[in-house]
Amino acid sequence: MPPLKLEVFETPAQHGGAQTVLMESAALEEARLQSFESGYAAGWEDATAAAHSEQARIGSELANNLQHMAFTFQEARMHILRSVQPVLTQLCTQLLPPLARDVLAPVVLDTLMPLLDDLSEQPVHVVVNPTARPAVEGLLSQTAGLALDIVEEPSLGEGQVYLRLGDVEQRVDLDHAVACLTTAIHDFFEYAEKDGRHG
Repeated sequence: MPPLKLEVFETPAQHGGAQTVLMESAALEEARLQSFESGYAAGWEDATAAAHSEQARIGSELANNLQHMAFTFQEARMHILRSVQPVLTQLCTQLLPPLARDVLAPVVLDTLMPLLDDLSEQPVHVVVNPTARPAVEGLLSQTAGLALDIVEEPSLGEGQVYLRLGDVEQRVDLDHAVACLTTAIHDFFEYAEKDGRHG
């Protein structure tokens, strides 16, 4: 087998005729300083680029997290609204109408009292639904010195009463108030549902 030959990497200067480069100490210090500054500048640029890259990554993650939180908030909001909607709807359709009937007579009396201060000599004409008459008549008859003329009108709702004293006429319409409240609640949930779907 032939002998193994290895490549020689030595330069001719290393062999015998070594040349030594002499520099003044000021020039050598200047070269070192220049080398340090260029290394420092390169390191600074790398660090700045890394910081910008990290900041962009954090900003992107933050935006994704905020978007996820907003979506989660919308889901939670819609879940709560869907849970509350049947309760409020039932409140408006089943609890408020009987409650309105129960408070009709006191509301009529509260509406009538300011009118009586000015026109107490004249009879009070009350137009009421036949179902509501006993409660309204019972409370108004307890007011001393009040001349009543009660007329039943079946076309009126149970929560509607018209009062006329002289030329002044007042309307108490708790049915309308309950209907407006029911519509407002329905519209609120309808809007919330549309808003939830469209973000």
